Amino acid sequence: MAAAGIALLVLPALYAGLMGWLRGGWKKTAKSEKLRGDSMGGIGTANQSRTEETAVFQNQNLTVNPQLLTPPAPVFSVLIAARNEAGALPQLLRDLAAQTLAPAQFEVLIADDHSMDATAALVAAAARGSSLALRLVSLPATATGKKAALLAALHAARAPWLVCTDADCRVGPGWLAAYSEFLTRKPQANFISGPVLLTGPATFLHTLVGLEFAGLVGAGAGCLARQQPTMCNGANLAYRRSAFEAVGGFADNAHIASGDDEFLLHKIHAAFPGSACFLADAAAIVRTAAPPTLRTLLRQRVRWASKWRHYQSAAPRRLALLVLGANVALAAGVGAGLVWPGFWPWVLAAWVLKLGADAWFLTPVLRFFGQRKWLWGLLPLQVLYAPYALAVGLAGWRGGYEWKGRTVR
Repeated sequence: MAAAGIALLVLPALYAGLMGWLRGGWKKTAKSEKLRGDSMGGIGTANQSRTEETAVFQNQNLTVNPQLLTPPAPVFSVLIAARNEAGALPQLLRDLAAQTLAPAQFEVLIADDHSMDATAALVAAAARGSSLALRLVSLPATATGKKAALLAALHAARAPWLVCTDADCRVGPGWLAAYSEFLTRKPQANFISGPVLLTGPATFLHTLVGLEFAGLVGAGAGCLARQQPTMCNGANLAYRRSAFEAVGGFADNAHIASGDDEFLLHKIHAAFPGSACFLADAAAIVRTAAPPTLRTLLRQRVRWASKWRHYQSAAPRRLALLVLGANVALAAGVGAGLVWPGFWPWVLAAWVLKLGADAWFLTPVLRFFGQRKWLWGLLPLQVLYAPYALAVGLAGWRGGYEWKGRTVR
């Protein structure tokens, strides 16, 4: 019995060590950043530059016609792939128009992926009447999917930095300013992963989904801090155009519908070690609605899992296998306890070890997101996680899912 009990504790113990490692990475990232409710970095730099230019002209007693000055190229091109998002886009466009970053420092390109609603007309109308440097990019009939949309927007973009979010997301006024301020401190960066928070009603399902998602974001941040990148989210990331081109962009995974974000992260890290970072700034949080039903949640997770078998990097594979193994071990322990009652002390020890490690890791992550109340969902999430993860993993390995009205194989 003792030998079996010790064997049961192996994977939870390894998992607890992993959580400690990730917590250290998260704390390292958070400590190196200024966690603020708002970020005004970049604006001051831009204003200072303009002030200095004015002073030079005044000192030289020159009269300059402003219409003859060439407007500066933007620093950021915001790329948004949109398909059937006429209902969500107006909110995002209002958020982008409210950015505290100087308007001259960014442009917005929305690539319409053959929408069947009024997405294209909405963006075209907004571009005519908006103060934003906003453009609609239409895909040719032969190009479909998110990667194709992002590439079309990228080819039309003018800035050296490409910032990506999704059409159904919400961004705060300091979102782009947070990226700008980050780059003043880390000019060597080539890839920046940003925080994403799930929003929705205070339901049981939303609590569990939000908790799981916050854990994924925290794990991705911790791994980046340890220079073992595993995951990021396309709803909030940025990369240098020259680095994207140097690694071949999406060329070697264009046939895979998902993974435009993580495959690129892994390639840039491999080509430029130490240049992929996480932006742990509260002003940079992007908010997106959680899947409203269990069915939509499973479809989303199967889509994410479908890219797992295509990873070239070993780090995400090791992470996924250890997490799955620890969760399966707990479920197997319960089954063994039902057969051999004397085994229950070992089962309890394994559960306490695993859940304690989760709470220890997640506490600072949830504090960052302002969602510490989600911690109560750890136990029910643990009970449901093993069958959920196995089902999603097997479905993702098999391939095939529905997304935005399309069947993807």
